[in-house]
Amino acid sequence: MSNTYQIYLISDSTGETLDRIFLALKAQFKNIEYKVHSYSFTRTENQILKILEDAKKNENSVILYTIVDNNLAKYLSNVSSEKKIPCFGVLDYLIPKFEIALNRKANRKPSGQHILNKEYYKKIAAMQFSIEHDDGQKLETILEADIIILGISRTSKTPTTIYLANRGYKSANIPMVPNQKIPEDIHPAKASQIVSRAVSLANGDAGLALKIG
Repeated sequence: MSNTYQIYLISDSTGETLDRIFLALKAQFKNIEYKVHSYSFTRTENQILKILEDAKKNENSVILYTIVDNNLAKYLSNVSSEKKIPCFGVLDYLIPKFEIALNRKANRKPSGQHILNKEYYKKIAAMQFSIEHDDGQKLETILEADIIILGISRTSKTPTTIYLANRGYKSANIPMVPNQKIPEDIHPAKASQIVSRAVSLANGDAGLALKIG
């Protein structure tokens, strides 16, 4: 008898949410052997049936799913029960509880977290800006940045600008090198939004060192 668990992750969207939840779950159980079977954009009974037929062939199959359509989720749960396969709906408990707490019905639309709204386009624009203004590029439009980062080499300036872009902030970074002056129009115009990055010589860890303004 095999000791390897066959973990079936079934999602009606990209599966990103389910992947993260499984990562958190497996961290609580040490020394287990498992193999992951991921199925994204699962939105029909026929798709589910094929997955469950495969799961039935394997020993120690376990199903985790994020399916917001009630009828499809019930179908998955019922057929899994018939085939005696443990099956757990990640959102089955949370959505009804939130409906009660918020006193409104959930729309139960797959990929709801990926709606292309104003905030989404703001992040895309910020990401584009940050890439274009990485490492001192396009100084002629750098004053359009929400945040300007100054720092010597290897102080994580680029990862910081990418992180900020994901939060919707247009950011730029400028390397500080010996014998090279910082552009004169940046300091007085953007004093309250300039951040410098420094690195500890003792251990090499980069850290936020100074905010000017």
